[in-house]
Amino acid sequence: MIRLTLTLVLVIGILSSTSQSLRFEIQSAHTKCIAEDIKSNSMTVGKYNVVNPNDGHPLPESHKLTVRVTSAYGNSYHYADRVDSGQFAFTAAEAGDYMACFWAVDHSPQTTVTIDFDWRTGVQAKDWSNVAKKGSVDVMELELKKLYDTVSSIHQEMFYLRER
Repeated sequence: MIRLTLTLVLVIGILSSTSQSLRFEIQSAHTKCIAEDIKSNSMTVGKYNVVNPNDGHPLPESHKLTVRVTSAYGNSYHYADRVDSGQFAFTAAEAGDYMACFWAVDHSPQTTVTIDFDWRTGVQAKDWSNVAKKGSVDVMELELKKLYDTVSSIHQEMFYLRER
């Protein structure tokens, strides 16, 4: 019993850790793709933006992106052309690897574009601060809701893994 409790606490601790955004660079006219394994019916949200190399000045035209998010079966969930920032949200229709691809605009001389990207799925995709504001719940109740959603997610993941 103690072993099960310790295992559950460890799993909850790992899953409830704070996520951080990913920062990467792309050269002009190049592509970078990032994959995420998402199970069916999971909520997914993502935000991306180009980091301005010249603080206080407008973003140069050479720092634009084309972004596409697709499922493993080729279904497109998000597309944006020549943008410097954006966001997407969807509920995965099928399980598998979803791909977010970023294309930097072709520019001469070649430039390097730095991108901040934050992609969250499942329990991490929920905006807990808005849940607390809307429901005007106290801190303890909010923490309990987070833990309940995390445990539910673990439970669903166990069934998913058994299916596979």
